Amino acid sequence: MLTPLYPANAAKPAGPYSPAMDTGDFVFCSGQIATDSEGVMQNETFESEVKQVLQNVEALIQSSGTQKQNVVKATVFLTDLNDFAVMNTLYASFFETHKPARSTIQVAKLPLGARIEIEVIIKK
Repeated sequence: MLTPLYPANAAKPAGPYSPAMDTGDFVFCSGQIATDSEGVMQNETFESEVKQVLQNVEALIQSSGTQKQNVVKATVFLTDLNDFAVMNTLYASFFETHKPARSTIQVAKLPLGARIEIEVIIKK
């Protein structure tokens, strides 16, 4: 059975999709940008943007009833790979000693002018 997850403390979807889908064995999370729970972009600095994205990812992880150590794959989309070092430092701090598989991709544009988007897959 597929169960959509809509965490109360996370960004609301900006379109016709679920923030995450729980399959019973895995949770597939939609890409998260730096909108807060009120839908306001938190992107004064790139660092603040990354922190908000990771807060949104954390909300999805919590709503799945698991923890960061259950994230098996992350995909990071950046509009500028020159921001990689800042993202990587904050990402490493977020996951601590856990190191999920990861892809990082430079893209031309992201929704709402975001500079970063992160999606994750979680094992339950």
